[in-house]
Amino acid sequence: MPRRLRVAVVTETYPPEVNGVAATISRVVAGLCQRGHDVALVRPRQGPADVASHDAGHAEMLVRGWSIPRYPQLRMGLPSRRALVQGWTVQRPDVVHLVTEGPLGWSALQAAAQLELPVVSDFRTNFHAYSRHYGLAWLHRPIVAYLRRFHNRTAVTMVPTAAVLGELARSGFERLRVVSRGVDTGLFDPARRSAALRASWGVAPEAAVVLYVGRLAPEKNLGDLLTAFEAVRSVAPGARLVLVGDGPARASLQQRCPDALFAGVRRGDDLAAHYASADLFLFPSLTETFGNVVPEAMASGLAVVAYDCAAAGQLVRHAASGLLARPGDSHGFTAAAARLAAVPVAARAMGAQARATARHLDWDRIVQAIETEYLAAMAQGVTAEPTRQSRASSPTGCHQAATNCRQTQGGTVIYENKEGVQPG
Repeated sequence: MPRRLRVAVVTETYPPEVNGVAATISRVVAGLCQRGHDVALVRPRQGPADVASHDAGHAEMLVRGWSIPRYPQLRMGLPSRRALVQGWTVQRPDVVHLVTEGPLGWSALQAAAQLELPVVSDFRTNFHAYSRHYGLAWLHRPIVAYLRRFHNRTAVTMVPTAAVLGELARSGFERLRVVSRGVDTGLFDPARRSAALRASWGVAPEAAVVLYVGRLAPEKNLGDLLTAFEAVRSVAPGARLVLVGDGPARASLQQRCPDALFAGVRRGDDLAAHYASADLFLFPSLTETFGNVVPEAMASGLAVVAYDCAAAGQLVRHAASGLLARPGDSHGFTAAAARLAAVPVAARAMGAQARATARHLDWDRIVQAIETEYLAAMAQGVTAEPTRQSRASSPTGCHQAATNCRQTQGGTVIYENKEGVQPG
């Protein structure tokens, strides 16, 4: 157990906001506190009634923010360099952990540099990929350039999979480490299956419920979801599609599939019951850095049909715990969904194997890996802005790390470096 650390965590999203980044970083914060560290959380104020919490080992600093276009329930932090410098001068953190790369994250990066604080960062959202789905494809290269400059000014950038590491390394990102994500197998559990909930959906006990959980947005590739569900209904006429989540595409999806059940945003035990009460999980997204909903579905005992990328590519064993299609192969994705729906016994067997895999995704191990990166950054000291030569020369070390990444039985990625093997 390392010494007690004071960690400043800067994020522009946090519960009760509902998204993968918020859910994951809240688990990390809880894990750090459980391991005896002091966490100073910096986040945007989420509304007039939002107040900072000051619990044992966990204090918050709230900054101004504004609503993200098309996602009014989410807020982006305004630049707050001066306030951060003042706060961190009074209570100096041992390390700064930047979760998001927005205006708040950038100002935190500047404040940490001014105070000569070591900084680590996460790469959690494919903003550059999202631009293509909102008529802003021309912004792809500028966004990548900004993200590269942001992350290359930190001691290390933690990424969720070896595939993401390789992609970023090829784009000139440096000092990358794979630190995977966990899942709460106590919350997400097949035992939460509810006959009453299924009855409220209007499905017969033996009918198949196909589930999607996530934002209802263009970048989630939901056209493939609807196409695949039509194929499911061709082999299982009584099947019902349930979508959990909300977003700007909800109205158009309801028009295209009026028979689907739109359950809206669900949390906690209610969300877990929705997972466990389904029979098959379809996830068509191609823009995830990870996709927390995949291990949540697996922990809930659901066979997963997804593209072979992000969390699905890392965790799902094809034909054992689900079916994977080549990224972009819409026909393969549709055929896989129909194949499982046609053989419920096979889907249940894959769901049981998915649950067994999820049991290995322990959050405490993930938090320990993050802790290791904190200590390495502190030992290294402040990271200077990368030189022109380092930007021009492709990150050989990162490329080597990408080729050395391998996967354990439970799907947790570890990486090898000159110092040996580290958990990630």
